[in-house]
Amino acid sequence: MCMFSGPVVDVNTTRIFARADKGDGQFLVYSMRFEAREVLAMVLPLPVKIGSGEHAVTFINLKEYPEFFDDLEKGFPAMALSRSKTKGDRDMVINSSAILEVVQVGDFEASFVPTIQDFERLDKRFRLPPGTWKQLKDYHDYGFAVFKLKPGKMSVHPMAFSFPRRDSKNLFFPTVHVHDGKVHSEALFDHVLYCQPSGDSHLELEHWTESPSHPRNFMKLDKAAGLLEPDQHCYRKGLTGHLPNRDTCIAIQT
Repeated sequence: MCMFSGPVVDVNTTRIFARADKGDGQFLVYSMRFEAREVLAMVLPLPVKIGSGEHAVTFINLKEYPEFFDDLEKGFPAMALSRSKTKGDRDMVINSSAILEVVQVGDFEASFVPTIQDFERLDKRFRLPPGTWKQLKDYHDYGFAVFKLKPGKMSVHPMAFSFPRRDSKNLFFPTVHVHDGKVHSEALFDHVLYCQPSGDSHLELEHWTESPSHPRNFMKLDKAAGLLEPDQHCYRKGLTGHLPNRDTCIAIQT
């Protein structure tokens, strides 16, 4: 799912879309419903190329396409889930060599934090609780997309961006949970994952459901900011119930 900088009352209906971008890049689109009592940040760990700078991530504005995932779901009619640069508004809010850049992306303020150490350059309210990183040793060389969230109970419009993958042979889905400052071995999942092959690549998609038609038949491509290929099938998989608390990867073959 994601990591939060403070306590949340509830998080559900998480939906994530992934597709390879040009070169070693990857598109990621993320949506959820949540309830929180105070301003906090959602943190998505990203396996970026080692040495990626603070401008390595390009945020994509989907404010005008809040139904992105609703339309994507229309590509899978009457099917049961299988269980088991400017693409956004880059209005600078903060500009300092010491403080990380914050950009306005639709309804969100967002930042890319290139290393764990760079969280010191982020507003204290949006850092993970002390000691969290000691429990997340696998993320010592990751980068992090950070989105500021408002308090209340709401469904947010999709958050989207592209980032440079360190491993172009995998599609990455950030599904690890950190909701209370602790990392549990299992977590309660309420996810639907979507993906799409890109170009001549093939994905290892055992237990995924294939859409019977192409996105041009069920998506508003003029609003989708190039996130989907119009004439490639999409795939879907549900992750529900108590499952191992870890991220999800899909192997790519070309």
